[in-house]
Amino acid sequence: MGIAADIIIIIIAGLAGALVAHRLKQPLMLGYILAGILVGPFTGGVTVGDVHEIEKLAEIGVALLLFALGLEFSLKELKPVRSIALIGTPLQIVLTSLLGYLIGRWLGWAALPSVWLGALVAFSSTMVILKTLMNQGVMGTLSSRVMIGILIVQDLAVVPMMIMLPQLSDPQAGLPALGLAAVKAAVFLALMLYLGTRWLPRLLTMIARWESRELFLLSITAIGLGIGYATYLFGLSFAFGAFVAGIVLSESDYGHQALSDIIPLRDLFGLLFFTSVGMLLNPVFFLEHWRIVLGLVFLVGLGKGVIMAVLAKAFGYGNVIPLAVGLGMFQIGEFSFLLAQQGFGSGVLNQDQYWLVLCATVISMFLTPLLSGLTKPAYALFQSYVQNNPLETINLPGQSLKDHVVVVGGGRVGQHIAKVLKQLEVPFVIIEVNHRRFEECKVAGFPAIYGDASQSLVLNAALIERAQQLLITAPAIIQTQQIVLHVQQFHPGLNIVVRAEGEEQMHSLYRLGVYMVVLPELEAGLEIARQTLLHLKMPIPVIQQYTDSVRKEFYQPLGESGDDRDLRLLKNARNLLELSWERLATESPLTGHTLREEEIRRRLGVSVVGVVRKGEFIPNPDADFMFITGDLIAAMGNTAQLESFKEYLL
Repeated sequence: MGIAADIIIIIIAGLAGALVAHRLKQPLMLGYILAGILVGPFTGGVTVGDVHEIEKLAEIGVALLLFALGLEFSLKELKPVRSIALIGTPLQIVLTSLLGYLIGRWLGWAALPSVWLGALVAFSSTMVILKTLMNQGVMGTLSSRVMIGILIVQDLAVVPMMIMLPQLSDPQAGLPALGLAAVKAAVFLALMLYLGTRWLPRLLTMIARWESRELFLLSITAIGLGIGYATYLFGLSFAFGAFVAGIVLSESDYGHQALSDIIPLRDLFGLLFFTSVGMLLNPVFFLEHWRIVLGLVFLVGLGKGVIMAVLAKAFGYGNVIPLAVGLGMFQIGEFSFLLAQQGFGSGVLNQDQYWLVLCATVISMFLTPLLSGLTKPAYALFQSYVQNNPLETINLPGQSLKDHVVVVGGGRVGQHIAKVLKQLEVPFVIIEVNHRRFEECKVAGFPAIYGDASQSLVLNAALIERAQQLLITAPAIIQTQQIVLHVQQFHPGLNIVVRAEGEEQMHSLYRLGVYMVVLPELEAGLEIARQTLLHLKMPIPVIQQYTDSVRKEFYQPLGESGDDRDLRLLKNARNLLELSWERLATESPLTGHTLREEEIRRRLGVSVVGVVRKGEFIPNPDADFMFITGDLIAAMGNTAQLESFKEYLL
């Protein structure tokens, strides 16, 4: 079956690796890499026949990932990081290349192979970093935008690097090629700007009108990969072209739909990429040279991580950002595979040097999600020993703030809550770790703190000790548990309401002692059911009893004692009856008569509980109360009774 059999083997092995990784609570990409090692050409058993062809397909995975990133990306998001991206990245490439050169010389390599090693380790892995950020749910944070800005410039630098390295023996011959590449890049960007603003929106509008989702998906994929391939023919990066295509489409009206359609395809080809990475690892070579391989990974990772962190700090980024950038971008990137193959093919790198670079690259990629996941605990440990940095805040009232509500999460749910609290003049503070959402809160005029609510520093800035309630709207269960545990330890009496996804999370949060857990899917389902029953003319008390019983079934077992349940039912008792207000006309049979005379309660089953007359409210009128024209009557009963009362008054 050829390549078809290879793809089947990879998908099955990838599934097995993903199941193991998920069971161990690790990122799925680690399972993919392990699966690639097992089905690679260097291990026994079932193996992939043509690794080179799989590597070509894996390039589509890189392109689709960057295409999807472009679809959800906005050039406006690069404004806060443009300095470090445009100035810091070239400086980082130079410093990291120098580091690699020194490591190569320390390993006993000649000068030219050491220069190649420096170029190989200068680039980070776009695919691994983006996947890691997505899995951690931190896309959109300022630290993620710093990394993305650096990665974009690194990807642009790959082309001149691939031109210059083979010409090191004759630098003057490489200068014309480098200048030609710069001209090609400028022409390509100009063409994309023209096509993106003039023709692509028209094409998508025409296709969308045909209302064929299959054709729309095919068109989106063809645009992303086709423009990427055209970029490759231009002499630039295939993945970079796909990224630019994504940015262009993101400005159209169909960007969100294109993103949702392309994600499954992106993830499938992403599996091919990470599996192909695992196939490049030669276990025999690694076992024979594990000391030097791990030594290279350690030296490159440590040196590169420090360079990244220092640059982030030097460009004015504080708090957790330098640590996040250092632990997230220390690895050797996928473009190093291309450069290593080029160096090996030209005879600059020998067989052992080539395998050493490939093994170090694969291992550094494998370690990325593990080390990047240490960012939060490492920063928390750092904060416990070092003087805290000032947090970025907006619209905080200062020390006068008390009896307020702390809202963790400034997304759509958090902002809806903030609008209600603001209208009711209830003091509140939002804590948001996503810088884009933090900016949205800033525009809306909400008091907000930029930071991770699981950190003591951030909660203290929100004056959590003076708050009357804590609302956690973020869906990330691990972060929610960390916040709850911290608050229960230092502020055990605080009322906590949290959001959860599913019964398992709800039960675990109740065990931690939260006051109420809200299931968004349950509440949405109940509201849809309520609207349906209202449309079907079902009595409101029946609907209320149904929704109340469903909530009792899901929420009460762990969240309420018997006394709590009775109190809640008493509070909701008013919802079991309907209240209707009716205005008396001159010709109404009740005008000029009393309740005793008309026997309203006996005849119609309705209780008159109040009357508004000339701006004065009269509660519970007695049987001899006489009604006059213009009285506004409050009557209580079920739906049928109230309908009869309305007909009687006409």
